[in-house]
Amino acid sequence: MRICLVDYRDPQQADALVRLLDAYACDPAGGGQPLDAEVKRQLPAALAARSHAFSVLAFDAQGEPVGLINCFEGFSTFACRPLVNVHDVVVLSKARGQGVAQRMLACVEEEALRRGACKLTLEVLSGNVPALNAYRRAGFDGYELDPAFGQAVFLQKKL
Repeated sequence: MRICLVDYRDPQQADALVRLLDAYACDPAGGGQPLDAEVKRQLPAALAARSHAFSVLAFDAQGEPVGLINCFEGFSTFACRPLVNVHDVVVLSKARGQGVAQRMLACVEEEALRRGACKLTLEVLSGNVPALNAYRRAGFDGYELDPAFGQAVFLQKKL
């Protein structure tokens, strides 16, 4: 297995990124709908234009892409340092259970440390037990400041 940071301008890596993200979008855990054609066309260049974005690809022994993680740098005001949000995690069904996510997350952690980040964050659907277990194996846990206030809850407002 080969794990690498994505060069968004490399046509093969850009194609792998789009195909894997589309596979995730089509999966029920990703919403069950394919990516819009315009999103597929624009995504690699849009990511390349953002210095705070980076992605990781996993290739199997035959060189086929089987995993993807997209990440975005944020900022922790409490630590006055960057943080890295793990935004999309994709492992094709044929490669699940082989440690692909663990190896990609280790690469993400290395890049986050290189960027001086103080922590990694991610969100996951509560019913996605295999993903929750994989993230816990990688050292992720619920976020809270004071147990009396409970754990953080991820919310959204579409615009």
